[in-house]
Order: sequence, then structure tokens, then C-alpha cells
Amino acid sequence: MDLHAKLASLGLKLPVAPKPVAAYVPAVRTGNLIVVSGQLPMVEGKLSAVGRVPSAVTPEAAQLAARQCALNALAVVGDQIGGDWSRFVRVVRIGVFVASENDFTEQPRVANGASELLGQLFGEAGRHARAAVGVNVLPLGAVVEVEMMVEVK
Repeated sequence: MDLHAKLASLGLKLPVAPKPVAAYVPAVRTGNLIVVSGQLPMVEGKLSAVGRVPSAVTPEAAQLAARQCALNALAVVGDQIGGDWSRFVRVVRIGVFVASENDFTEQPRVANGASELLGQLFGEAGRHARAAVGVNVLPLGAVVEVEMMVEVK
């Protein structure tokens, strides 16, 4: 699979894997699973969106931030597999945390920013189990955080 070509066809590229912002590792591999720590919508070392949905960030902007989180998670996976995407099998699960106002209930819509990207990139292998959860606040004030579990060979 040529992940970079698929990304380019969408006008995207795989970023450099973000460094952890606290005392944890970017990912842990156990057997054929890679569990990626929660990724924020970092672009070149800066958050692309901060605040809660919908008062500070629109649902559409939060979707784009979720997509960026998924790209960052894929960058971490790429590091774990040495850039050899032929080792990728499938996305197993993602968890999406959305900084939300108390009455906002469209977390699944925001999470689709990550889910739809994974489907576009990997087809059936990008379909996954998912949780989309509203939270009061996220690290560094981020609007969204995405964690990911993938199967590899």
C-alpha cells in the first residue's frame, strides 16, 4: 500500500510524529497490536484548535482537528513499523475525546473527521470500533484528542 500517495490524493501528508507532552510513550506494541497514545491536533508543534465545541470551535473545525489527530496517530504507527506500511493490517479501534459544552451532543459527528479519513485511506481495513466521548477539558486546551489501536504483521 502506498499510504503517502493516498494522502497526497487527498491533499494531505503524513506529519512527523509528535513528541509526548508528558510522562508517557507515543505507542506500545504488544503482539500484533500497536496502541497509540492520545494525539492532539498538533501541526508543526502547535495546536490547530483550542477550546470547547461549539462555543469556541465549530463542529466542522473540530472535525478537521480530529482528522489531524488521526494523521498524527498514523505518524506514530509509521514510526513503530519503520515506515513499512505493508506491515499494516487494519485499524482496530479509535477513541475520540471532544472538549464539549454541557449541552453539545454531536461528538460522533466530530469523531467522523478521524473515522472518515481512515476509511478513505485504508478502505475496509480502516473501518474500526469507536468511542466518541464529550469531556470538560483536554490537555493544553485542545478541542479534541484521538487514541488509536492498529493491527500489524
